[in-house]
Amino acid sequence: MVPAIQNSMKPFRDMDYSRIIERLLKLAVPNHLIWLIFFYWFFHSSMNVVAELMRFGDREFYRDWWNSETVTYFWQNWNIPVHKWCIRHFYKPMMRRGVPRWAAQTAVFFASAFFHEYLVSVPLKMFRLWAFMGMMSQIPLAWFVGRFLRGNYGNAAVWISLMIGQPIAVLMYVHDYYILNYGIGS
Repeated sequence: MVPAIQNSMKPFRDMDYSRIIERLLKLAVPNHLIWLIFFYWFFHSSMNVVAELMRFGDREFYRDWWNSETVTYFWQNWNIPVHKWCIRHFYKPMMRRGVPRWAAQTAVFFASAFFHEYLVSVPLKMFRLWAFMGMMSQIPLAWFVGRFLRGNYGNAAVWISLMIGQPIAVLMYVHDYYILNYGIGS
C-alpha cells in the first residue's frame, strides 16, 4: 500500500486523472482487506473476549452487513453498539421532540461524520473535511440505492462504496499531509 500511496503524489500534482484512478484502484483491494481484518479482529474477536471476561450476555456486535442491499441496512448492521447508542441518544430524543424522521436521520449521520473526521484530524494534526464529506455523501447514496437499485445491484453498490470510498479518503489525506508537512506534491 505504501508504494501505491507514494506513487500517487505525482499524478495528484499533475492532475492526471487516469493515473489517480489507477492508484485508487490499486489501493482499493489491500485497503479493504485491512479493513476486513480489523473488523474481524475488533468486532468478532476482541469484543467477544471482553464480553466473555465481563460475563456479558448480549454478544450482538454486528449483523449480516455483507448482505446489505441498501446503504441504510449496512449502516444499521455493521456496528450494532454504535448504532444502538446513536438511536438511544440522538435519534429517539429528536423524534420525541417532533423532529421529522429524515431530519433526525440526517442529524445522526452528521454526528457520525463529525466523529469520523475528528478521529482522523486529531492524529494527523490537520483539519480537512474528507472523512466528513465521505460520510455525508452516504445520505444521497442511500437515497439513490434505496430508490433505484434492488437485490444484487443494491448489494454491489454498497460494496463498491465500501471498496472505493476509503481509498479516496486515504489518498486525499495523504496528499494533503505530504503537502502540509513536506511541501511535496505542490
